[in-house]
Amino acid sequence: MTHVHTTAYSAPPDPRGGEIYRLALPNTSSAAKLSRDFIASLLTVSRHCGLVDDARLCVTEVVTNAHRHTRTPLIRVRVTIQRKLVTVSVADDDHWALPEPPAFRDLRGEQEGGRGLLLVERLALAWGMTVLGGCFPYRKAVWFTLARAGSAP
Repeated sequence: MTHVHTTAYSAPPDPRGGEIYRLALPNTSSAAKLSRDFIASLLTVSRHCGLVDDARLCVTEVVTNAHRHTRTPLIRVRVTIQRKLVTVSVADDDHWALPEPPAFRDLRGEQEGGRGLLLVERLALAWGMTVLGGCFPYRKAVWFTLARAGSAP
């Protein structure tokens, strides 16, 4: 699979067509499990079974980051399912707590923790972060896109 690496503050691909599903979770330790189950159900029903394992791993990492590193009351998961692509966005209300892209961590030589986004980078076709709210940011989202085998650009 060809990976398209994005930079911080990039927007997810335009989800023209497809179906959009949303889940709002309280910021608790069970948020990651609930997100995994939500993603697995959606992808199984939509016949994207080949993406279930990667999607479960990626959403777990991103939701766990939001839970551990923010004080947001809600973690919002948005899933866009298209014929060949699935884009998952995880938003929280702490726009100042931006995750650090794996390349920056690698340059500093940090080895402990922070491997979640490296995993997302390796599994996803594309991923990035978006700060939402214009001049008065109020939320950020970390997103990733997975592609069915043979459908990557």
